Amino acid sequence: MCAFAVAAGAVAGPASAAASTPAPPGFSFDACPTRAELPAGADPAAWRCEAMLATGRLTLGRLDEPIEAPMTLTFAEGTIDGEFGQVFGELTAEPLRIGHTPWSLTTRYGGFSDFESNDERRGELALTFDVSGLGLPPGCSIGTEAEPIRLVLRETEPTAVVSPDPLVVSFGVADERFAAPRTSGCGPLGRLLDAVLGLPAPAGTNALDLDAEVALRSYDEIPDPVS
Repeated sequence: MCAFAVAAGAVAGPASAAASTPAPPGFSFDACPTRAELPAGADPAAWRCEAMLATGRLTLGRLDEPIEAPMTLTFAEGTIDGEFGQVFGELTAEPLRIGHTPWSLTTRYGGFSDFESNDERRGELALTFDVSGLGLPPGCSIGTEAEPIRLVLRETEPTAVVSPDPLVVSFGVADERFAAPRTSGCGPLGRLLDAVLGLPAPAGTNALDLDAEVALRSYDEIPDPVS
């Protein structure tokens, strides 16, 4: 079962909403992987999409900022021949201002996710952080596609049902053990940016702490987009 939504067996029951019913307020299933993007042999009746909204706090080197505009994350999960499977959809986040500088930092998906939970974690997620603003070239980032920052998220608040119909659950997750590298691709201002941010920053000095709500919907209830 998904690390972000519910531990296995925690929530069961009928589908959360009919196909014609709008998503719960604030949530969107528009970025769900389509049926065609599910693994070969996947039965849509055995798969669902999960749409997450999360706020919290990001500490990265000297950056320590609240995440007030919700991050969004969507993905599909289900089973094929009894084996767990998943397909990532999309991650979006609003820029965070870097102190009183003309620069900002934006969280991006780093190309890897594993949302199957176990006794030691609620999931893994690779991220990069785009850095933009005055004098910085495109591609300036903390972490890269080749070497993203990989988070191993642990539970901080257990899963609770916010709404049974449509199904929405809440939980808390965090990682306070990852290291943050120097900036990459930032041109002549890279060293200054590293000094401002206090990078590289060793494990134990960085953290991502999220309070999340997730809406869940069966693929039987999600119409494919009209082409």
